[in-house]
Amino acid sequence: MPVQAVSIIFGAFVLLCVTYASADSVRFAYVTTTADGEYEVSFSDAGSMREMQGEVKLIYRQLDGLHAGYKKAKGNTSQMLSYDDLLWLNIQGDLEDLMEALDTSPGVKLPLVLRGRKGASCSALIKLLDDSSDLYTAQDTWSSLQSMLRVLKKYNFGFHPLGSQNSTVPGRSVSFSSYPGTILSNDDFYITSAGLVTQETTIGNSNASLWSHVKPVGQVLEFARVLVANRLGHCGRSWSKIFSLYNSGTYNNQWMIVDYNRFKPGTKRSQLKNNLLWVLEQIPGYIKAADKTDVLRNQSYWPSYNAAYFPEVFNLSGVPVLVEKYGDWFTYDRTPRARIFRRDHVKVRDIQSMMSLMRYSDYQHDNLSRCDECTPKQNAENIIACRSDLNPANGTYPFQSLGHRSHVATDSKVTGSSLVLNLQFWAASGPPHGGSTPVFDWSTSDFGKSTPHLGHPVRWEFPPLLQRWESDIVVNRTVKGR
Repeated sequence: MPVQAVSIIFGAFVLLCVTYASADSVRFAYVTTTADGEYEVSFSDAGSMREMQGEVKLIYRQLDGLHAGYKKAKGNTSQMLSYDDLLWLNIQGDLEDLMEALDTSPGVKLPLVLRGRKGASCSALIKLLDDSSDLYTAQDTWSSLQSMLRVLKKYNFGFHPLGSQNSTVPGRSVSFSSYPGTILSNDDFYITSAGLVTQETTIGNSNASLWSHVKPVGQVLEFARVLVANRLGHCGRSWSKIFSLYNSGTYNNQWMIVDYNRFKPGTKRSQLKNNLLWVLEQIPGYIKAADKTDVLRNQSYWPSYNAAYFPEVFNLSGVPVLVEKYGDWFTYDRTPRARIFRRDHVKVRDIQSMMSLMRYSDYQHDNLSRCDECTPKQNAENIIACRSDLNPANGTYPFQSLGHRSHVATDSKVTGSSLVLNLQFWAASGPPHGGSTPVFDWSTSDFGKSTPHLGHPVRWEFPPLLQRWESDIVVNRTVKGR
């Protein structure tokens, strides 16, 4: 099995993860296509899906290989990580929801505002330039301060489709932002050799009744499904259908799939090809996906900020209760980041200005960052690239997500049509800074003594960089099925 991996250190990682159960006969997502081309996903019992299962096995073989290589390099020491430790690292996205679904803290009930949405996680933007000369795709990871030790990775695999030895899978090569010890992004941000950029922001689940759809067998955790979809998907529709199989109902996200094979620079906005942008949203027991290129045609951008777009998903996941209790912060179109993206997307003229927007953190001087129920009023969570470490510890806040905590935009990534050809992207590591927003420094932060940060630089003041890989991979423009 030929494998090539290329990586560089980008910028502590959290040891987290649950046992994986499999079954010979599994439940799979039954896809119903609607008249307008959208589809919804429900579940029924059926025989195993051989190709999906084969790819999942390869993922666990890859983890086997990672652990074997680690043991050989590390030697036998008392600090040796077990295979299970590496597994925990790789399913940390699924783990939060598994903890809640399985009620791992008897007698302890999470407050309503914390269920399924324990704080916003990531900002994303897809932006067509005014002259249609390029289409940019970007994402900011929002996470804890200890997670800032990063690796940019590229994998080249020689995997074949089921029953064929004469071709390789569409996503045989993939580049992504990642962490030590993981075989996936977890941010998530990927570029595949099929010409797809796939990324997400987390939407969570606040409807406790939906956790009954999370089962110990017959489902595949999200971390594995996204890797399989990245390998086998050749367009937004196929990626979405593959990802929807065996929905675990864990790590519930809004996924954006941009098919750069369907974008030609200079094409008028009104003439953008169908299926350029697919959007998928998952909650336990339900997935909805659709071609949303019409949104790019109508407004030139697609924003994502941890709020469900599809009304069915928004309502089923229990968010209306939060809107009624806490107001606009939990809405889709009136939450602060929705309003900031609506106002500022017009400022994007090139890839540098796109990166500037994704690093935007001037919450102290932006009226849209205001929280009238907070003291102080200006809130560092209500911005494109958050710095919640700067919210005063002695402030007052209506719910925890708006408070003082170890929660920042840990990076920004941006790519465009020419960069995708070589699986390249711009990346900025560490919390945003500039103007009134100070550089993050472990020596001055009040989280310095309480938060693990082994291996981190003390001061996080790094410019964006363009990742250049040691080996060239050209995106396959002739993938069968287009």
